[in-house]
Amino acid sequence: MIYLDNNATTPLHPQVKKKIISVLDEYGNPSSAHELGRNVKHLIDEARNNASKFLNCMPEEIIFTASGSEANNTVLKSSIECCGKYNCTNRTDLHIITSRIEHPSIINTLKCMEKNNNIKVTYIPVDQYGIVDPDDVKKAITKNTILISIMYANNEIGTIQPIDEISKIAKEFNIDFHTDIVQAVGKVKLDLKKISVDYCSISGHKIYAPKGIGILYKRKGTKQLCPLISGGHQENSLRAGTENSLGIIALGEAFKQLDIEMDDEIKNITYLRDKLEKGILNNIDNVRVNGHPSKRLPGTLNISFSKIEGESILLRLDMHGIAVSTGSACSTGTLDPSPVIMALNVPAEIAHGSIRFSLGRENTEKDIDFTIEKVKETVDFFRKISPLK
Repeated sequence: MIYLDNNATTPLHPQVKKKIISVLDEYGNPSSAHELGRNVKHLIDEARNNASKFLNCMPEEIIFTASGSEANNTVLKSSIECCGKYNCTNRTDLHIITSRIEHPSIINTLKCMEKNNNIKVTYIPVDQYGIVDPDDVKKAITKNTILISIMYANNEIGTIQPIDEISKIAKEFNIDFHTDIVQAVGKVKLDLKKISVDYCSISGHKIYAPKGIGILYKRKGTKQLCPLISGGHQENSLRAGTENSLGIIALGEAFKQLDIEMDDEIKNITYLRDKLEKGILNNIDNVRVNGHPSKRLPGTLNISFSKIEGESILLRLDMHGIAVSTGSACSTGTLDPSPVIMALNVPAEIAHGSIRFSLGRENTEKDIDFTIEKVKETVDFFRKISPLK
C-alpha cells in the first residue's frame, strides 16, 4: 500500500512503537503514591517535558486530552461557561469569531452552540487560496467578542494562515485567541513563546503517535478553563479521568523523534509533494490545485479533476494500492462537495472532483512515480466514460 493520507492519520513511528512495547507492563495509576504509580507519573512527566521542549512552552501549560477535537471543544465550550467578562448564564449576545474552513470539531460545535446557547458566531470568508484576511477578523470584532479561533493550517488544502497577525489583533482587543495546530505540528516550525496565542489544540495520531491522545495548550496566566470532563484532579484539574498513560508516553516519544527528524522530513516531503504536483499537472489537463502555491503545508496537495467524481478516483486508486482522500476524514460519509473547497469559490461540479494527497515520512520517490502513473490512468479511464464533456 502506498499511503498518501497522512493528514487523516499517520502510522506509528518505529521508535514510538518500541517505546510503547517497553512500557506495556507499567500499569500503575499515576495518581497513586506507591512505586508503581510513581514510575508511571515519572514517564508522564518525561512525555510532558518532551512536548513542552518541542513547542517551546512550559510543561505546566500542556494538558493531555483524548484528541484534538476534545481540546477544541474544551476551549469553545469553556469560553461561554467561564469567559470571565460576563455573567454568561444571563447573556445571550456573546460573540465568537472563526473561519469558514475550520475543522468539523470547530464548525459543528459552534453550530450547536449557536442553536442551544444563543451564541453569535461570525464565519470569516477566505480568499481563492483559502487564506483569512486579518482585517476581516478585526472588522468582525464587537464589544461582546469573547474568543477568536482560527486554525494554523487547513487539513484539506494545507493553506497556512497569518496566525501571528491575527493573534496580535486579538491581543490588541484583549480577546482570547485559540488556534488548532493539529496539522501544523511537525510540518512547520512552531514556537509558542513567539506566537501570542492563548490556546492550541494538538492530536497525537497526526505525528506518528497512537490515536486517542491529544494536547490542549493553555498559556500560563490565561483565565481558568471550565473542564469539559469534570471529576478528579488530573491535569491540574482541567481534564478529569485516569490518564491514558500509554498514549501520553507514546506521544512524548513522538515529540522526541520530531525534534530529531523534522527538518530533514520537511525537506524530503516538500520535494516529493512538488514532484507529485508537477507530474500530475504535466500529464493531465483540466486540473486545479487548491490552496496557496507556497503558503501551505509541505506534504499537502489538493487537486480538483474536472468532469469526474473524486470518490471514483479514490476507489480506483485504492484498487491500485494507493490510499488518498477526498477531503477531511471527519467529514467522510457525505455526498456534498467539501465545504473547504467550496469556500474557495470553486464551482460545485469541479469541487466534487477533488482529491487530497497528503505525504508522510515513509513515502519514497518510487511511490510518487507510481502514483503519477496511476492517477493519469485513472483520470483518463473515467473521462472516457464520463457523460460530462
